[in-house]
Amino acid sequence: MYKIPESVLVVIHTAALHVLVLRRADSAEDFWQSVTGSKQSAGESWRETALREVREETGLDGAAPGCRLTDWGLENVYSLYPQWRHRYAPGVMTNTEHVLGLCLPAPAPVRLNPREHTACAWLPWREAADRCYSPSNAEAILWLPHFLSPA
Repeated sequence: MYKIPESVLVVIHTAALHVLVLRRADSAEDFWQSVTGSKQSAGESWRETALREVREETGLDGAAPGCRLTDWGLENVYSLYPQWRHRYAPGVMTNTEHVLGLCLPAPAPVRLNPREHTACAWLPWREAADRCYSPSNAEAILWLPHFLSPA
């Protein structure tokens, strides 16, 4: 079964602007990113996709008390990296990525899925953006201060 070329990018952060980044397991390069993942079905909402991917990749419950998932209303359309095109139907060359933020009360311990990630780090937002391999992921993190609402 092919992946749906619609995915989420979930920037997990705290109100103090610390951001969780993860190092991919399937890349020889030093590929750090936020939580990402494709819809499982066309009918799966962005919220459902985001909460599922956060749980699968980090073990965190984005719907737990004190957590706030926010749809940032941003989308990126980008060319799929050649090494991952085989996961999509023949001829699919682009993916539409929907950006959400997940605010946690404080940096939380993470349980990585070893098939997906080999390391994680909670970093100040600018440092997290600098570490990201994907330009669209780095840009999303740099937007973070604009999406924080006063407590």
